[in-house]
Parts: sequence; structure tokens; C-alpha cells
Amino acid sequence: MSIVVQKFGGTSVSNNENLLNICKHIIKEYNKKNKVIVVVSAQGKTTNNLTKEAFELNENPNSRELDVLLSTGEQITISKLSIILNSLGYKAISLTGWQIPIITNEIANNADIKYINIDRILKELYEDKIVIIAGFQGINEKGDITTLGRGGSDTTAVAVAAAVGAIRCDIFTDVDGVYDKDPNKNLDAKKIKNISYKEMLKLANSGAKVLHNKCIEIGMKFDVPIYVKSSFEENTIGTFVGKIKDWNWK
Repeated sequence: MSIVVQKFGGTSVSNNENLLNICKHIIKEYNKKNKVIVVVSAQGKTTNNLTKEAFELNENPNSRELDVLLSTGEQITISKLSIILNSLGYKAISLTGWQIPIITNEIANNADIKYINIDRILKELYEDKIVIIAGFQGINEKGDITTLGRGGSDTTAVAVAAAVGAIRCDIFTDVDGVYDKDPNKNLDAKKIKNISYKEMLKLANSGAKVLHNKCIEIGMKFDVPIYVKSSFEENTIGTFVGKIKDWNWK
């Protein structure tokens, strides 16, 4: 079976209307007879707001408890999205990082993924379900909830794609691809159609915010084709990130 991983974050999941909007991308891929895994972020500014609340309660909150708190944002998104897809007649199931489980090291608030047990994911896919995974989170070997830091949902998506052998990982954003400079600030910004992992890493390390360097490094290590595209514009061509030999892929 061919597996496609889709990741939605930021504005794409900021409210319930946008959650309904991204379902068209999920259903379109599912109707191609692919098995679909969806990774999502927390809605809107949920993570920032939870962080602010934690520091209002305690100017130096316990890092373990902060991870427990921040992980709740993605849990809300996955359950809502699963509810919507089921209401549309598609079997979907939501899974948190610890239900899978995604095993991380013990670095609080900025953990790295050590490995992913894919048995539960594959079981649900074989039952023809769309699997909705909470990004940004995992569990360490002590059994404590962990979070992956900045860009954590992108990291989750590419890591899951690598673990299950997905044919590609689609990163849906509020822009229609990767540009050579910020298109919101530069009218002469040009969209890049194809870019290697190494060149994408250079852009990320120089401040480009489309993809975090951790997810690019995982993509490069495990040869995961990454396609960056808009969640709001259906017919635009995005940016392919991967090996040169794959640039003419369809």
C-alpha cells in the first residue's frame, strides 16, 4: 500500500472553519486509494496562550508539567478533525504521541525523537482509517509526556513518514511554497520549484520559517520527499524538497 503523510499547522487549523477546509485535501488524497496519515498542530495561538498562562501561574514553571500542559493543544485539534471526518462519512481515528507511541529522549520542552512504534498506525491504516496524529509531542522511556520544541509538528510529520515508509510528506502551510526571501516583505520574492535538502537547510538556518531544520535533517537522513504547498489554494504548484533525481516526480 502507498502511504502519504499530510501535515497541517498554523492558519490551516486556526479555527473550525479551516479544519473543515483542510478535509478536502485529506479526502482528495484518500480517494486516490492511498493510505493517509494526517499530522496537525494546535489551533491558532493555543500553544503561546498556554505558555503565557503557565508563566502567569509560576514565573519558573516545572518543565515536566509545562510539557503536559502544552501537549493538550494538539490533542484538541486531532479530536476535532477526526469528529469532522467521521461526520463526512470517512473513518478516522485520532492518536496522541503517547498512544502511538513516539518515543523521545528526556530533554524537556525540546525533546528529540528516538524511535516510533508504527504497529498501532499500521493497524488503523489496514482497517482503512485516516489516522490523525498529534504533532509536537511524544513520551520518554520513563513514561513522561514530552514536547519537541519549535517546528515540532513538522518534525513529527517527517519522522512518521520515514518510519512508515511513506511515498512523500506534504507540508501544508499558509504560503504556496518556499521562496528565496519572505514574500510578505519582498515583492520580488521568487518561489522555488525544487530544492535539495542541503539548500533547504541553508535557508532554514538563515531564518526561513517554512520548514524547521530538524524536519529537513530527518528528511535528508531517511530520504523522505517533502512537498510544501498551500492549504488554501488547491491548484497552485508548491515546492519539492528532496534529492535531485526525484525532482520530476508527479
